Amino acid sequence: MNTYQNLIQSKLPSVGTTIFSTMSKLAQEHQAINLSQGFPDFSCSEKLTGLVTHYMNKGFNQYAPMPGAMPLREQVSQMVHDLYGHFYNPDTEITITAGATQAIYTAISALVREGDEVIVFEPAYDCYVPAIEINGGKPIYVQLQQPDFSIDWSSVKKMINHRTKMIIINTPHNPSGSTLSEKDMDELEKLVTKTDLLILSDEVYEHICFAPEIHQSVARYKNLVERSILVSSFGKTVHTTGWKVGYVCAPTNIMNEFRKVHQFLVFSVNHPVQLALSDFLKEKDNYLEVKDFYAQKRNYFLKLIKGSRFHIQKSSGTYFQLLRYNAISSEKDTDFAIRLTQEKKIAAIPLSAFYHEKTDNKILRFCFAKKEETLEKAAEILMKI
Repeated sequence: MNTYQNLIQSKLPSVGTTIFSTMSKLAQEHQAINLSQGFPDFSCSEKLTGLVTHYMNKGFNQYAPMPGAMPLREQVSQMVHDLYGHFYNPDTEITITAGATQAIYTAISALVREGDEVIVFEPAYDCYVPAIEINGGKPIYVQLQQPDFSIDWSSVKKMINHRTKMIIINTPHNPSGSTLSEKDMDELEKLVTKTDLLILSDEVYEHICFAPEIHQSVARYKNLVERSILVSSFGKTVHTTGWKVGYVCAPTNIMNEFRKVHQFLVFSVNHPVQLALSDFLKEKDNYLEVKDFYAQKRNYFLKLIKGSRFHIQKSSGTYFQLLRYNAISSEKDTDFAIRLTQEKKIAAIPLSAFYHEKTDNKILRFCFAKKEETLEKAAEILMKI
């Protein structure tokens, strides 16, 4: 018997293996088509991998500067300014991170203290709440409204008090595929004006926002940008989720606190990859055309499953599609997802996994960042259910 067993008290007693790992493992065990975890099954640009090799061969294999390689920070600054009109100083207001999850964890660790409350919109990506709780904060949940996953800002206003430290927003939204509108951002501005509230803006799908929608970055709004931490990721944009490289933009006073934690969490990020990305993204089409690329995949997937018994929810961004199955089964979404994987050989994520009370609206999330042949095989299965 381990005599030390009782000495360890978990700081996250309710946290187990993520639903993404669970469903991907199940898909592998049952040789199922994996539309659960959000990653492409196609290769990234050969030019991009060639640039990584180039910089490795040039000797850039030691530590990058702690805040990130300057060429990439400068490129991020240029991209954000071109797209949203705000200039972030690459020296003091941009940091390259080991993916967006690390960026979100670091931001919360740097800014949320014991007893602080953080407003979280549900369904919520699963890394937000553990980061809040492990740093002594308290998540305050606001459910997005069905069926369009919109925000009731009057409900949000009622949640704000003297303990509220931060509001986390996510647009385009994972898992729903919804996007915040200009009106939403105006409401958020009204809400936080004359307060000390911080905004953590998860914008990892910023380049996958489908027309006619326009990505509403906090960087577009003067009264938001001064209190916001903007988090994004290169992995979603250039189809390299396994490289785990992201970035954070924030005013200098906030970034100073962010970097204090960042330097002791990861210190710095993969050097040759950073330099490769800085070169690759100088060609604007390499990020501007991503939304059309994924819009075509979404439209193709929806065309393939047209006439199925699943109800299609609108997806305005990300590479996820929600399908409601209440006309097919009354099973819990977790049970239905497992049965689909085991019996029908197709894996998806049950939406209840994104709610702290496991709210079940009979909806599954499917990833369409796949080759056409993968989507065709998946659709063939779905049409028979």
